[in-house]
Amino acid sequence: NIQQFWSDVLAQRADEIREYFQADAYVNWHCSNEHFTVEEFIRANCDYPGDWDGEVEKIVTTGDMIITATQYIEGLLRFFSRYVLYQLKDGKIAAMDEYWADDGEAPKWRQDMKSWEKDKMIELRTI
Repeated sequence: NIQQFWSDVLAQRADEIREYFQADAYVNWHCSNEHFTVEEFIRANCDYPGDWDGEVEKIVTTGDMIITATQYIEGLLRFFSRYVLYQLKDGKIAAMDEYWADDGEAPKWRQDMKSWEKDKMIELRTI
């Protein structure tokens, strides 16, 4: 259950997180060029400092692959989007490929473009 997986990740429950993975699974964080074993992934998530929370906004399942879009909130002001592709094997995660985005305002040069209209912003929930 991918919703329960993210609940365990957000609560930083290491023992529960471990149960979702194949023994030889790996996790790639492409935006920072990092490759983790399951234990390294668990440590990176469970040792992450600060006050953070999040929610799964979208789940797409196709065959032995799941794709999620998750919104993360760090403190009161910083927001991130996390997009993950999960490759499953025998009902457990064999591989995860994660992509992170720092949510925020567009750069000033794009805001100044004549075609720029804030009301044309796409919300993840509408995709």
